[in-house]
Amino acid sequence: MMDTEASKGVRAGLPDVISATRLSNSFLGNVIEVCFATEDCERTMAGMTRLGMGPWRVYTFDATTVEDRVLGGRPADWELRVAFADVGGTTMEIMQPLRGSSIIRQFLDAHGEGIHHIAFDCENLAWDERQREFADRGFPCSQAGRFASGNSFAFFDTETATTTTFETYRMPADFVWPPPDEWFPTRPHGTHLPT
Repeated sequence: MMDTEASKGVRAGLPDVISATRLSNSFLGNVIEVCFATEDCERTMAGMTRLGMGPWRVYTFDATTVEDRVLGGRPADWELRVAFADVGGTTMEIMQPLRGSSIIRQFLDAHGEGIHHIAFDCENLAWDERQREFADRGFPCSQAGRFASGNSFAFFDTETATTTTFETYRMPADFVWPPPDEWFPTRPHGTHLPT
């Protein structure tokens, strides 16, 4: 395929290729989560369950469970219903807005339901360094918080450049998931699981 003047312009200033799987500016690491935005978490969980994903741990992300909630760099009072299921080494997530302005609400209003973001482990960089790497590349934080006093998460304004939102989160080694509000379709058997 021959380079056109337009493609040469897009490629100007891009990083060097180090190998078949790495660029000179790589830092994202592994994909650890895929998130779906929905108007109806129950309906979406039911569909995913029919496809063999689950069981789902359902939480409410609000002022009682998430500290330091921000939107666009400012304190914000958003609430989300959030469900998690593990599929292999990847977490599947479903988010439904409950109240207030959030990037999930904005996405649903602009695009309708669908995949909203993917999360990366950022090669386990320190939390501040992860945020700085995104910002230095021109991608400011669009929404963030800290769930259960330990799981820090941040979304970045990458949609215009990549067609989707990127996220990273960090759970300390001693982080313990709180019991979910509910399990869907039902709580699994086993005493080692949160109730």
